Amino acid sequence: MEQIPTNRRRFLKGALAGGAVAVSVALPNTAPAESKLAAGAKASNLNPAYLFFNMEEQSFIEAVVNHMIPADALSPKGTEIGVNIYIDHALANGWGKGERLYNHGPWKTGLPTQGYQLPLTPAELYRVCITKANIACVERHGRPFEQLSEAQRQDFLLALSAGKIDFKDGPSSKTFFDMLYQNVMEGMFSDPIYGGNQNKSGWKLIGFPGAISMHARDVETYLDKRYTAPMFGISDLS
Repeated sequence: MEQIPTNRRRFLKGALAGGAVAVSVALPNTAPAESKLAAGAKASNLNPAYLFFNMEEQSFIEAVVNHMIPADALSPKGTEIGVNIYIDHALANGWGKGERLYNHGPWKTGLPTQGYQLPLTPAELYRVCITKANIACVERHGRPFEQLSEAQRQDFLLALSAGKIDFKDGPSSKTFFDMLYQNVMEGMFSDPIYGGNQNKSGWKLIGFPGAISMHARDVETYLDKRYTAPMFGISDLS
């Protein structure tokens, strides 16, 4: 089996451990996308326009996904895969608006095992935290996140993941990072019909066969081998 560079192996290990491979727990409303996909249409025909993020937020999210998913011999960078568009469209739809969240309080600090415990919808959390993240970057480095060096971005994201960035009068930075990281994983590995994983780049990276369920018979055939048979997304089967 081909060797995967250390930095990408760590990324994939986190994705697999988080259970985000090819299955999104936060799928946006797909009706607009599906209406554009005639039989045999390619997922790359999806509208790549932003629906939620403003200009400042676009710069931030593009810098984040390209740092987490840099272009290399194994895959294109995050924006070329559409991870930023996946997140944007999810936030613009029902999931981002909190349609399935209980939002009537009382609001208390919950345990990690209790899941999301904030009065903010996912869209509100992103909007507040991107602004506060850029403020923190300016305080630490004199410039917003998208203008930081690669080493500075890495340092800042690690601090976010550990909750060490103080979002003054705001949510926990760790809560924001946890959601952000999960959404990046979804955009990398979910079906291309949702805007990310363009050209099935994420699936090709890990050898995932796609949407059809008849591949159990291939397990032994491809054991310790790279998957080379055709991959099918939802639009390929419509």
